[in-house]
Amino acid sequence: MTWVILTGRQSDLDQTATPHKIITNRDYLAHPSLFRGQRPKVINLSNRYSYQSRGYYASLLASSRGHKVIPTVETMIDLSERKLYENALPELELALNKCRKDLGGSFPAKVTIFFGIGPSKAWDRFAKLLFDWFRAPALEVAIKDGEWAAIHKIGFAALGRLDDADKKRFVAALDTYTSREWRDTKARTPSRFTFATLIDPHEQLPPSAISSLRHWARIAEKMGVEVEPITKKDLAKLANYDALFIRETTSISNHTYRFARRAQQEGMPVIDDPLSMIRCTNKVYLNELMAYNNVPVPPTVMIAGLSDLQFAADTLGFPLVLKIPDSSFSRGVKKASNFDELKALATAWLEDSDLLIAQKFMPTQYDWRVGVLGGQPLFAIHYLMAKKHWQIVNHDSKGKPVEGGIKTFTLKHAPAHVIDTAVRAARCIGDGLYGVDLKETKDGVFVIEVNDNPNLDHGVEDSGEKDEIWVRLTQWFLDRLERNGK
Repeated sequence: MTWVILTGRQSDLDQTATPHKIITNRDYLAHPSLFRGQRPKVINLSNRYSYQSRGYYASLLASSRGHKVIPTVETMIDLSERKLYENALPELELALNKCRKDLGGSFPAKVTIFFGIGPSKAWDRFAKLLFDWFRAPALEVAIKDGEWAAIHKIGFAALGRLDDADKKRFVAALDTYTSREWRDTKARTPSRFTFATLIDPHEQLPPSAISSLRHWARIAEKMGVEVEPITKKDLAKLANYDALFIRETTSISNHTYRFARRAQQEGMPVIDDPLSMIRCTNKVYLNELMAYNNVPVPPTVMIAGLSDLQFAADTLGFPLVLKIPDSSFSRGVKKASNFDELKALATAWLEDSDLLIAQKFMPTQYDWRVGVLGGQPLFAIHYLMAKKHWQIVNHDSKGKPVEGGIKTFTLKHAPAHVIDTAVRAARCIGDGLYGVDLKETKDGVFVIEVNDNPNLDHGVEDSGEKDEIWVRLTQWFLDRLERNGK
């Protein structure tokens, strides 16, 4: 693996400080044929990353040349304004304050983090998380200390303005980073590519069983691909792989989002991508998006407070379905049979969410689930309602969640209007893998939600199309690797 270090000036980093190739960003920009035919890892140490600066263009063109680069232009944009990174601050500030005791009870006004490594071991928790969020060589964090330490600003630290002590620490962190990424990698197999599959071996309702992923691995191997499981502890070695398939229940508030974001920053094809996670996670957004694109959804009322309940009751009637915007696997979805039940449920949920969504109750014996990959239908299946329950998963039963049965179809035997509606809905979200849930009623077909992390199990979702599903999944990644010149 070739490492290339870009600097703003030749004097910014001593050529003897690292065994890697050091050139100025100006030379890199002026010679597009440099490293042609190679896949170098580029570390952009420009002193300025502002829009349309040389540092900005260096990362932008590195991406177009098929070179992996940090920081990416996305990271540069993220850190250009506080409002663009403020969603990261609650988690970062929590990690920061957990460092207080180890730091002797107080924080400095500023701290500089190099490649996820702080000035001392006491900073480890915060430094690693900061690097997970913003993959950049050198970051400076301004801290406002107090009973609760707050992050005032996050920005790039310019290499040319580091003092001798920090520059020495930077060089050590650079050596650790470039060594860690590749020296610990196992010997590569003859496979052309290795795909990482993020799993949680202890998850109760995973989107794919381990046995199903082993089945995929056998098929992918015939296509020149090795499939390797990873867990949330393996974020640091993600760059060792060519693509990422997330097979844990996704959430923008946990490590699955950071893995997706890191993969995207590395230029890796990823299912699920961060934008799809954001779009699919929130039912309020989904409802608005579907309605805007004329995709049929059940009659819906947004609830921002208890004063909206009567309007919801008058509009939708009873029973109605109340939903927390961010929920999965039928959790946070309840049926209210009368106004008292609606008020009690809404009162409790509005303590945690500023918005709820109420929808017309549409009883059916099954939900359609249509898988869509790359804008094309992948599978079609009936998820039957759990026994003596109105949802496909009953979380109210004692013990483990109870799921209903399934009925499988080939795509050619599934109703065309159901497939077409599902594909239209999925294309509103993106180009990845989605599971579209639909109700088929006497009044037509309605999209209930679009899932970014759909179940995909051998013997279930692949019953209709058989191994073609796993072949197409593998090919989706290969096509994008080919587009990227990998």
